[in-house]
Amino acid sequence: MLKRQKQIRTQIQRIIDAGLFGLSFWIAHLIRSNWEIEVFGGARQIEPFSAYVWFLLVVVPFAPIILQFTGFYDRPLFTSRRWIAWQLLKAVGVEVLVVIFAMFLFREQLARSVVILLGPVAFVLVFLKEELIRWWLRSDIAQEQLFKRVILAGSKTDVEKFKAQLGNSGFQDLKIVDTIDLNEASTSEFLNLLHVHSANAVIIEARQTIFGNIEKAIQACELEGVEVWLMADFFQTQISRTTVDIFQNRPVLVFRSVPELSWQSIAKSLLDFVGAAVLLIILSPLLLFTAIAIKLTSPGPIIFKQQRCGLNGRPFTMYKFRSMITDAEQRKHELAMFNEMTGPVFKISNDPRVTPIGRFLRKYSIDELPQLWNVLRGEMSLVGPRPLPVDEVQRFDDLSHRRRLSVKPGLTCLWQISGRSEVKDFKEWVKLDLEYIDNWSFWLDLKILLQTIPIVLKGTGAK
Repeated sequence: MLKRQKQIRTQIQRIIDAGLFGLSFWIAHLIRSNWEIEVFGGARQIEPFSAYVWFLLVVVPFAPIILQFTGFYDRPLFTSRRWIAWQLLKAVGVEVLVVIFAMFLFREQLARSVVILLGPVAFVLVFLKEELIRWWLRSDIAQEQLFKRVILAGSKTDVEKFKAQLGNSGFQDLKIVDTIDLNEASTSEFLNLLHVHSANAVIIEARQTIFGNIEKAIQACELEGVEVWLMADFFQTQISRTTVDIFQNRPVLVFRSVPELSWQSIAKSLLDFVGAAVLLIILSPLLLFTAIAIKLTSPGPIIFKQQRCGLNGRPFTMYKFRSMITDAEQRKHELAMFNEMTGPVFKISNDPRVTPIGRFLRKYSIDELPQLWNVLRGEMSLVGPRPLPVDEVQRFDDLSHRRRLSVKPGLTCLWQISGRSEVKDFKEWVKLDLEYIDNWSFWLDLKILLQTIPIVLKGTGAK
């Protein structure tokens, strides 16, 4: 991964580990407090935890420092358990010595059993954390959401050499899905690879590649909203923000026209997961009542499933409460002449395929609630461009429209709060989506969510 992204992930690890060491100190004291026997020649009773809480000022900040010093954070994504256990064992040993030194320095009497128990408890908690991370990274969801699908581009010789270097370097968070020779391939062939593999990034090795071909590839990725890692230091862009990073100890220019990994993006992911989980729990009675109502009022399945384009155009199954008759998709061509939206999108008022209960569900956006499950799975976000069916995306006549696919689709967006029934030009819809992408911040997401609530409750703008 890029150095900047690795630094953010390492900072998160440090915070978690510091908290686990603090928790270990409390657990060690709790065990000793309820262990009413003489241990290591100590007394049966010890002071309450409040008397030793100041030790957290030693335990918590020193833990990540010691782990960093042992090289615990400077390792490949997947490392042997033996190596992790050995580095962790050294770290907890040093941490115990630091606590003992603090006791002598400040002349504080802390039960010896608490100090000794701190080591194994901290070892177990941090090792379990590492095991949970290992399990998560090997899960199908993590493989889809966290690992970048990368295309290597450049001259044939440079690409083969660079691919061999990556294969020996342990960069296990990258999936090389394909390679392409920019000196031989056309722009259409390059775009086809991006679409087929739903690539997240393109790494361009520019040593023996014609500059004009590199520029065309970058411009294509720019319109698609796909990151480019250029192993060089040149080229100007119109949309992308250019940042310098380090990859394989070489300077890299990253051309990015979408928000990069940051604390705000991490907060957005946390908001998505927690918000979706809480809403599913709170709204479970409404979800159950809606399911029963659909089942009793019209024949067919309760949930409507459809393939929609997600991040970078990767198809996923989107869920909705069924609001139409069962053969709605088959009858869609009969209503094509009544389409009120320009471009590839199909929207009409008073759609005859909508069931009576479906009109009510659509008016108050209740039919969209099952998409909270998509948010929980990481396929969607609470805020983002609305996901379009795969066939509609394939009919885009302007490649710049695909940049709306460069972020996760969402439950609500600027289009939703800007009077969705009033926007009849697909270009205007895309303009609002790109405005959101170009000006994104965590606070913009919160603002959109807050503005969505009264619109949904009033049932305005829905079809």
